[in-house]
Amino acid sequence: MYLHGTSRINEKGHLEIGGCDTVELAKTYGTPLYVYDEALIRGKCRAFHLAFKESGFSYQVAYASKAFLCMEMCRLAAEEGMSLDVVSGGELYTALQAGFPAERIHFHGNNKTEEELLMALEAGIGCFVVDNFFELEVLHDLAQQRGQKVNILLRVTPGVEAHTHEYITTGQDDSKFGFGVSSGQALQALKMATLKPYYNVLGIHSHIGSQIFETDGFVRAVEILAAFVDLVRTETGHTMPILNLGGGFGIRYTEGDTPLPAVQYVQEMTEAVREQFSARNYPQPEIWIEPGRSIVGDAGTTLYTIGSIKEIPGIRKYVAVDGGMTDNIRPALYGAEYEAILANRADEQPEEVVSIAGKCCESGDMLLWDVKLPAVASWDTLAVSCTGAYGYSMSNNYNRIPRPAVVFVKDGQSHTVVERETFRDLVKQDRTRAQELV
Repeated sequence: MYLHGTSRINEKGHLEIGGCDTVELAKTYGTPLYVYDEALIRGKCRAFHLAFKESGFSYQVAYASKAFLCMEMCRLAAEEGMSLDVVSGGELYTALQAGFPAERIHFHGNNKTEEELLMALEAGIGCFVVDNFFELEVLHDLAQQRGQKVNILLRVTPGVEAHTHEYITTGQDDSKFGFGVSSGQALQALKMATLKPYYNVLGIHSHIGSQIFETDGFVRAVEILAAFVDLVRTETGHTMPILNLGGGFGIRYTEGDTPLPAVQYVQEMTEAVREQFSARNYPQPEIWIEPGRSIVGDAGTTLYTIGSIKEIPGIRKYVAVDGGMTDNIRPALYGAEYEAILANRADEQPEEVVSIAGKCCESGDMLLWDVKLPAVASWDTLAVSCTGAYGYSMSNNYNRIPRPAVVFVKDGQSHTVVERETFRDLVKQDRTRAQELV
């Protein structure tokens, strides 16, 4: 398993993260357990900031909170000078409860409810990313009723297809998100928005996909978006000061993944913006981006305890752990691949090929297929790397399994940022007819 960030193998032969022995973490907090390398998260935030400062552009780096969010993550992001991208009332509420500056919150989503929009208006968030004609009308009506002018970006789809899984590509013409450029809907929406008195139309937003390992798609998107804002200027006289290029920067899950450093993504995007906007004599915009996975993905590791082991002679050896698709649904949903190590015997060489099964009553609950490990035994601690994005945030209670705890580690210290769910938590919202009659 590739060791990310502060991960290392200590003198006991154990996997260590943030100066903390993961075997001891498993004993202290139980398993499954999400462990986050706080220093690595902060380093990722700072790398994007540094790259933009060197570019000379005004900018905002908004952490895409859907990747992983809790109140402590909000606090960390605020300390690191990040803005915050939220996509639901729940994410917005979490950010506000954590004291995240409302003026640095951007509200995304393709079907925001009136309740969510009102919550955001009352909080005075920095920007709404309007996704469709329905929202274009509803948000303005609410703003007008309150006498409150709001900042908006319009999400547009540039028709660029990123080379990634079909479930996480978003920039193509056939997408549930945004106004299509090629269809003419984006121009129609911009014309409508600029005529609405309670809108301050700051710019456009584009997101072409996720887990992207090259910059060609971003460069092509910039070309299309530059031509589009120039067309908007010609048609309406409106010049927009902000260009949001979204996120989607890839990370290394397995040996075949080849992510670029933050500075390369930023350099090539900003160079494309400078070239394309200058060619049209258009003012250089402030650039916004929205990294999520690339901030937290490889900073997260999930610890499991190995239980039953089933060997089918001549076919496969199944090793079951105490978690599975309830704490990491990505293998079942996307066919996502990971690397793993025995945390309590991290210095031993691989001896066998096994497949890691989850505990859910579901044949598809498989975390890893055909992974090489030392001779596995029950009660070993298994560490699966790069689970920091879309693990906890997509966790669920299938089979009434409680969600794991989340701990941050740094400089030999660990602290809980999300408590482990209990069986009581699973039933606290339940109601029976007998209770109704009392």
